[in-house]
Amino acid sequence: MITSVALGDGVGAAFTGRTGGVSRAPYAGLNLGGAVGDDPAAVRANRERAAAELGVEPGRTVWMRQVHGADVAFVSSPAGPDGAVDGIVTTVPGLVLAVLVADCAPVLLADPVAGVVGGAHSGRPGTLAGVVPALVERMREHGAEPERVTAAIGPAACGSCYEVPAEMRAEVAAKVPAAHATTRAGTPGLDLRAGIVEQLAACGVTGVRVDPRCTIETPDLFSYRRDGTTGRFAGFVWLKDDESDDPEDL
Repeated sequence: MITSVALGDGVGAAFTGRTGGVSRAPYAGLNLGGAVGDDPAAVRANRERAAAELGVEPGRTVWMRQVHGADVAFVSSPAGPDGAVDGIVTTVPGLVLAVLVADCAPVLLADPVAGVVGGAHSGRPGTLAGVVPALVERMREHGAEPERVTAAIGPAACGSCYEVPAEMRAEVAAKVPAAHATTRAGTPGLDLRAGIVEQLAACGVTGVRVDPRCTIETPDLFSYRRDGTTGRFAGFVWLKDDESDDPEDL
């Protein structure tokens, strides 16, 4: 159910999958998205299950209202930010930051030395708008140094599957050249994760781990492009406030 990622001492980070939850079709499994039409009771139960697997308090998780933008907020309590954002940052131990996705890229960042972590929801509009560079900048405001920052980019639609109109590919590639891709069918595509790696490098962040799984190709992950009405999995990152066991590292 949980794939843990090593982002440094004192930092917890993980990506969930689809199995192990109580939601019924078309959200079947561990749907963590509360705004996709699923039974709210099932979502609450799934979030509690995920928190238990992570070894964190379910009431200490910050959930964003994501809108495919580039706004990033600093949070210091589970109440979270006022309004919609697509990135959050904290320096508070035990406060868990969550990023919901179903084809977009969940991006988790940490500077263990400065004691600051952040998460971003980076789909096509967010990548084009620069939500990940905005996240790095917001972390710098709280003491992070890009050369110390470690990053994990989670499962997302891959460039071989993510087909877009030629005009859209050209628009994104004009600002994020590495996102330019061609699908297996020979049609225009986008590789968001490659684009995000390029953006992070331009910010000075080079310690990047990329989960190779494609959401569209992986039945154990939710995919909006594949299924339409479906659930959401999540990326989580937090500063540990005590010692705990982690699931197997990615």
